[in-house]
Amino acid sequence: ASDAAWRRVTPFKAVDTPKVQQLDDKESVRLVKACPSDLRAIVTAALLTGCDYSELATAKVSAVNLETDDLHVGGKRGNRKISLSDEARRFFVQAMEGKVRDDLLFVRANGEPWGKSHQFRPLRQACERANITRPASEPQISFHILRHTYATRMLRLGMPMHQVAKQLGHKSMVITAKHYAHVIEADVAAAVKKLSGELGIGPALKAVQR
Repeated sequence: ASDAAWRRVTPFKAVDTPKVQQLDDKESVRLVKACPSDLRAIVTAALLTGCDYSELATAKVSAVNLETDDLHVGGKRGNRKISLSDEARRFFVQAMEGKVRDDLLFVRANGEPWGKSHQFRPLRQACERANITRPASEPQISFHILRHTYATRMLRLGMPMHQVAKQLGHKSMVITAKHYAHVIEADVAAAVKKLSGELGIGPALKAVQR
């Protein structure tokens, strides 16, 4: 048997390009407001840090360092440090109130820890209340999409790609670029279209063509 026919087959264009889904700022605010208080806390943390659900579900009060404004988490990406914005710092100060170092930062309304799949149904219900929907062909809102939302927002606010990679815990900036280069490209294209002032070479070109 020959594989000559298969060798002539070419792949579809951009078939391996990641399709990154995220919330815009208005959707993020609506989602937070639609969450019950226990879910609201851990969803807000995800939007402000880009952390995974598992990282936040196991984070203790001692993970927050208010002297250096960072959060230390552990998980599938290993132990890592996330720098906190002023907004994130204020949020974690509130999250730590009344707790001691070994307490979990985020627990469910019944006082129990957030488990492996406790987030799915409450998050789906919050999205319904917030009128946040996605086509059936696209991934529905999850903590992974909240992580994408954080990364996309940081890039659009001007954070360099290598710093976003560090915040996300990517081992290589290649991974970050693969997922988020389109954000930079789209913003550059939009910025160029908004530039004011012309060189005035249009009439000059017409004159030459005559």
